[in-house]
Amino acid sequence: MNNGQAATGFGWLAIARLGAVQASIGAIVMLATSLLNRLMVVEYGLAAAVPAGLVAWHYAVQLTRPMWGQGSDKGRKRTPWILFGMALLGLGALVAVNATILMPTAGVAAILLAVLAFTMIGGGVGAAGTSLLALLASGVVPHRRAAAAATTWIMMVAGIVLSAGVAGSMLDPFSETRLALVSSGVVACALVVTGLAVWRLEASALPVEASGRDTPVPDFREALDEILREQTARRFTLFIFVSMLAYSMQDLILEPFAGLVFGMTPGESTQLSGMQHGGVLIGMIAAGVGGSAFAGRLPGELRSWTAIGCLASALALAGLAIGAQVGPGWPLEANVFVLGLANGVFAVSAIGSMMGLAGAGERTREGVRMGVWGAAQAIAFGAGGLLGALGVDFARRAQGHDAEAFQLIFAIEGGLFIVAAWLGLRAASRRKHITVEVAGS
Repeated sequence: MNNGQAATGFGWLAIARLGAVQASIGAIVMLATSLLNRLMVVEYGLAAAVPAGLVAWHYAVQLTRPMWGQGSDKGRKRTPWILFGMALLGLGALVAVNATILMPTAGVAAILLAVLAFTMIGGGVGAAGTSLLALLASGVVPHRRAAAAATTWIMMVAGIVLSAGVAGSMLDPFSETRLALVSSGVVACALVVTGLAVWRLEASALPVEASGRDTPVPDFREALDEILREQTARRFTLFIFVSMLAYSMQDLILEPFAGLVFGMTPGESTQLSGMQHGGVLIGMIAAGVGGSAFAGRLPGELRSWTAIGCLASALALAGLAIGAQVGPGWPLEANVFVLGLANGVFAVSAIGSMMGLAGAGERTREGVRMGVWGAAQAIAFGAGGLLGALGVDFARRAQGHDAEAFQLIFAIEGGLFIVAAWLGLRAASRRKHITVEVAGS
């Protein structure tokens, strides 16, 4: 540091405040991707492809994440970009609500308005989410990164659950007026929480990564060129894409699998999904606590947690593939819980590794690097669910047996997780090699 001060990093209260911003993002996104999805299909009788296409489009818009990150790098402050992104996200959600209400009467015009709304939602998530991750990466000391990632993601899930529960209880009996009021309330609360959470937060800790702070921030093309030339960054981008592709392929097929192969009722399959998410939360907590407790004490640290999470996910998916052949006698609930547990370990450790690599650029800063990886994640999420569902449909038609179709897709997912574990270890080992060289130079 030029001024000779030690980098203190964010304390736990500051990390929790950033987690509150993540919870606010999750609460607003819930309106668009969950609540409006159901309303379009059930209450307004639209084809399921309409909300599915809009959600896929909001992921596609997040390809702009590197540009949002670069903007926050240039401005040297993340807070204005977080506030701008949240405002854009909130406005997009309200426009989406109005577009949904207009769909029975306005037809194509309402669909076009919804496309605009989901463009704003994708842009808002990209601007706020990328800048938030960049702020975490630059403000959290290495031994706290796993716990910081766990804290913020757990709070995001909590925000989704809380907002869904409160909004759901207030929407009955359903009316368009209630929908508008409840949606406005969720957006208003999220914006207030965000404003209070980031108030004077950025100035409370010095950056923990000093590398390149005195050099000018490169323009967008130069920043991308540097990332593409850097072998570690390329490998990590590929790791993020492959791992998140595997992570998201199960989203749309797990409950149909439980119904078609195991004969579960809708209520039972919903409970199964809840069990999986419970496993995810426990896995996140375990990785956060373990990754921080052993930071600096064991070789590999987050790299090892990432590989363990990916390989355990592959093992759990192999169990589901076997269960597809065994049928109702298979311990499906325990298998799905283990899958969620492994997914939670992988997700937190991968995000912690991402935060560590974000400050490793020669000239590029955390924002644009987080943006590149966020864009890879968004595209993988959008493609993963679609590929999983289409893959099952195609395999069912080709093979004529539900069990074999699901078995094939679960096997492909497991294989992707094994590849992801290998890619993650290679990227992390290269990062360690670079660090040793710099320290010895």
